[in-house]
Amino acid sequence: MTKIEKIVLSYSGGLDTSIILKWLQETYGCEVVTFTADLGQGEELEPARAKAEMAGVKDIRIVDLREEFVSDFVFPMLRANALYEGQYLLGSSIARPLIAKHLVGIAREVGADAVAHGATGKGNDQIRFELAVNALDPSIKVIAPWRQWNIRSRMQLLEYAEKHHIPVPSDKRGEAPFSIDANLLHTSTEGKSLENPAEVAPDHVYQRTVDPLDAPDAPEIITIGFERGDPVSVNGKSMTPAALLTEFNELGGRHSVGRLDLVENRFIGMKSRGIYETPGGTILLAAHRGIESITLDRAAAHLKDEIMPRYAELIYNGFWFAPEREMLQALIDHSQAFVSGEVTLRLYKGSASVISRASPCSLYSADLVTFEESAIAFDHHDAEGFIRLNGLRLRSWAARNGR
Repeated sequence: MTKIEKIVLSYSGGLDTSIILKWLQETYGCEVVTFTADLGQGEELEPARAKAEMAGVKDIRIVDLREEFVSDFVFPMLRANALYEGQYLLGSSIARPLIAKHLVGIAREVGADAVAHGATGKGNDQIRFELAVNALDPSIKVIAPWRQWNIRSRMQLLEYAEKHHIPVPSDKRGEAPFSIDANLLHTSTEGKSLENPAEVAPDHVYQRTVDPLDAPDAPEIITIGFERGDPVSVNGKSMTPAALLTEFNELGGRHSVGRLDLVENRFIGMKSRGIYETPGGTILLAAHRGIESITLDRAAAHLKDEIMPRYAELIYNGFWFAPEREMLQALIDHSQAFVSGEVTLRLYKGSASVISRASPCSLYSADLVTFEESAIAFDHHDAEGFIRLNGLRLRSWAARNGR
C-alpha cells in the first residue's frame, strides 16, 4: 500500500463517514483532517464536529458554502436550463465538484497528499469526486474505502462500528428504508424500499414538498426579477443567491412544486430509481425559460436547447471542471447578456406556470404579431416567396419519388 502522510476526508458525521474515518486512521496510520460542507442540507452540523473530536481528529473544518454553491454552481447550471435525460435538475451532481474543490484546497493548505470520500463503487458520486480532483490537482491521491475494504453489508458496517466503539444512533440500527442526499437545491432519496420501480413510493419519502392533495386550494402569484440570466429578486425584494433559493424552496414546497419519480441511467452503466424534490429549482427553471422566451433570438435559443443535453450530461457524469464544459459555459453565459426583466408565475398544486413576462431588452413586438393594423409595415405577399423557396427541395424530392 502506498505510504500516505495526511488525508482530508469529506465527512458528514453520519454512520458511513464516521466508520470511514476510523478505518482510514487504522489502515494508513496517519493524520486525517475532516471537511464538512454546509450546502444547505438542513441538518445541524456541529454534531459532526463532536464526533470528529471523539475520534481524535485535531483539524476539523466545517465550512458554510451555501452562497458559493448557489452563485457559482447552481446559477450557471440554470442559465443552461440543464436537465439530465429531460427531467433531472442535477441536484446531487452539481454539489460534488464544489466539495471536491474544497477538498483539494484544504489538502494543499495542510500539506495532505490524499483526499477521501464515502461514495460507493456502484454510484455516480465516486466518479464526480475523482474526476474533479484529477482536473484540479492530479498529484493528490484519492482514497475510496468502499472500493478497498472488505465490508460488504450493512450488518458488517454495524459490527465494525460496535467493535471500534463508534456511536450508532438507534434509528440506524435497523434496516434503512432508503438513502437520502440533500442540499439547498434538492433532496434525493433512493435504495431499499424504492428499488422496485413498479412500486409506488410511500408518502413519507417526501421531505420538502407537501402532498398535492394537501396543497393550498388557492394559487400563489410570485414575480421573479432577472439580471443577465440570474434571479436577483422575488416580489421586488432583492436577496443573495442562497437566500433566494431558500425562499423559492419554501414557496414551492408548500405548493408541492418540484416532485420527480425517476428511473435514470447512471454513468457507471446501471439504471436506478430515485425520488427527487427540487421545489426552488423547478420554479427557477420555469421562470428562466419564461424570460428567455422574450429576450433570446430564435436561433440562439434553439442552439441553447441543442447543446443543453450535452451540457447536462457532462455535469451528471462528473466533468464540471473539464474544458468542454467550460467552453459550453462560455457560450451559455454569452447568451445571457440581455436576459433581464421580470417573470410572474402561478404556483398551484404541483405546478409552476408562467403567466406573464416583461423585459427592457424584449425582442417581442406587438406591432409585428398583431392581426390588427400596425405601425410597422409588413407585406403579406413576402411570405409567398419565403414559402416557395423553402418548398423547392420538397418539390424536387416529391418529383423524384413520383408523387
